[in-house]
Amino acid sequence: MRRRGADFRRPGRRRLQDAVWWTSCCVVLLFFIYTLTRGTTIIDSNHHFSRRTSRHDRVIEGFNVTEEMLSPDSVARQINDQISIAKAFVVIAKESNNHQFAWELSAQIRISQIFLSNAATRRAPLTIKESEHAIRDMALLLYQAQQLHYDSATMIMRLKGKIQALEEQMNSASEKSSKYGQIAAEEVPKSLYCLGVRLTSKWFNNLSLQKKLKDKRQVEMKLKDNDLYHFCVFSDNILATSVVVNSTAINSKNPDKVVFHLVTDEINYASMKAWFSLNDFRGVTVEVQKFEDFSWLNASYVPVLKQLQDSEIQNYYFKGNSDDSKTPIKFRNPKYLSMLNHMRFYIPEVFPELKKVVFLDDDVVVQKDLSDLFSIDLNGNVNGAVETCMETFHRYHKYLNYSHPLIRAHFDPDACGWAFGMNVFDLVQWRNRNVTGIYHYWQEKNADRTLWKLGTLPPGLLTFYGLTEPLDPSWHVLGFGYTNVDPQLIERGAVLHFNGNSKPWLKIGMEKYKPLWEKYVDYSHPLLQQCNFH
Repeated sequence: MRRRGADFRRPGRRRLQDAVWWTSCCVVLLFFIYTLTRGTTIIDSNHHFSRRTSRHDRVIEGFNVTEEMLSPDSVARQINDQISIAKAFVVIAKESNNHQFAWELSAQIRISQIFLSNAATRRAPLTIKESEHAIRDMALLLYQAQQLHYDSATMIMRLKGKIQALEEQMNSASEKSSKYGQIAAEEVPKSLYCLGVRLTSKWFNNLSLQKKLKDKRQVEMKLKDNDLYHFCVFSDNILATSVVVNSTAINSKNPDKVVFHLVTDEINYASMKAWFSLNDFRGVTVEVQKFEDFSWLNASYVPVLKQLQDSEIQNYYFKGNSDDSKTPIKFRNPKYLSMLNHMRFYIPEVFPELKKVVFLDDDVVVQKDLSDLFSIDLNGNVNGAVETCMETFHRYHKYLNYSHPLIRAHFDPDACGWAFGMNVFDLVQWRNRNVTGIYHYWQEKNADRTLWKLGTLPPGLLTFYGLTEPLDPSWHVLGFGYTNVDPQLIERGAVLHFNGNSKPWLKIGMEKYKPLWEKYVDYSHPLLQQCNFH
């Protein structure tokens, strides 16, 4: 029979061969994928186990435990747990005046600790046989503690009571510390009192000293010359004021162009005049006045003087028998009503011929030349000051009572606070904007102390709101009277401020910062030696 051509043969056998071939390929491919997957899983499993083992080792090392203590049959862990519970029961037993039971627990704790110490010394785990009696004896004591109602609930209640008692003691101690610290801060050191008395005596007994001061007629021209650098200080502290003047003079590039205007009270006027007449400060011009000589300073014009005449105010500050003693003692300090403390709001009236002055507190030290302050553009503002709002507690809402509608309506609670102590005042703008009148308005509104408690900073924040130009922080570094200050800030600072209770002339001053102030005190001066300054 004749065979068919290739194109006409049946394709069945060929399709069978192709199916077998493709099946084989798929089986090989699947086997290959399975092999790879298994290998990766093993690697990942090994890696995970390795990481878990590493973490396990770190935990053991960090918590200072051994493998034996992690064992479910660990005798050492059982003893440690018993010791921890027993220590808690010792405290509770003592609080319950059950000293005998507390002693028994303490004794058993020591026995158990000896077992653990011996096991650690010989580097062998404890066995049940050798520690059986110790575990049983401790268990009996713990059971006895439970029978005495030394359970968790009792412990919690007793500990809460103890915590409350400790908190009351802490609050009492804190209140006493604040009170005695405030008293120490307000005291006049004997040496400073002695200096004032000796200088007053010298002033009235030495007519040539008074004549010497009167002969300096050329000084009067400098006091009104706006081309010079004018500084003002309001203080009754002779030595502190002397440090301000001396440190400014020593660090000034042109001390002959520096003029200091000092305002004090009548009690310290003679001694202040005598001191600055007896001593020379590198050619710095010094003027001393007393605020009692200002005819415009009277109760009809000055709210603070009006408040001093009020019997309720006098009781609040000088007797402390109102408000049920709820107000902290620091707010009852009569210095807050001192005219020297409030004279900063009357600078244009005190110096009517001047256009720009730098105000300095008497607790500052100057360690850089300050002449550049007089060329700073205040951009039409009145007050140039360093802002202190790096922390939230130096914003307006921390100084003022924002529950009062007047405060809430006029001032942003998150506005940035600033510091008194080194301020540049444009007196031309001050007069134009009637800033003293603004101060009077807010001072009268606060006669009942509902806008702010006390001090000169809160009324200052209100008075110069929107009228303050921020200065570079290096011009004025604060905190030397109550906290730690960054050494880099100290190095860069132009004016260092000992704000706070720990003034450098007091015994409670911060010792590490006293040298910054004391280097401007001449302790070899005869008057200082006579008054035991050291």
